[in-house]
Amino acid sequence: MNALQMARTAYSNTAAPIKTPRGTEYEAFARITHRLHETSGNKKNSYAAYVKALHDNRRLWTLLASNVAEKENKLPPNLRAQIFYLAQFTAKHTSDILSKKADESALIEINTAIMRGLHKEGHK
Repeated sequence: MNALQMARTAYSNTAAPIKTPRGTEYEAFARITHRLHETSGNKKNSYAAYVKALHDNRRLWTLLASNVAEKENKLPPNLRAQIFYLAQFTAKHTSDILSKKADESALIEINTAIMRGLHKEGHK
């Protein structure tokens, strides 16, 4: 490949857009929430997939909680506390779901609200 071809390739449009951290978070929530919603409608035939979606949702919230617990996190303290509380709620509620004491609707609702916030903030 000569220099002209390399330059064209380097400056050509890329197929995948560059993702922001907010966009990455939105995508993770969207993917997990979609799987949670889809698998909840067919628990009897695909319980393992449903449990995997619950597990992935709990892992996402655990990751968020550990992130906001870091001293270097630049989010406002009140927002950090709210995210940490939601992570705790998600962990407890997931245990309740697996113990057949609750259903997934609250988790889907919370994730959807977070997605709305991420989407709104990303378009300011």
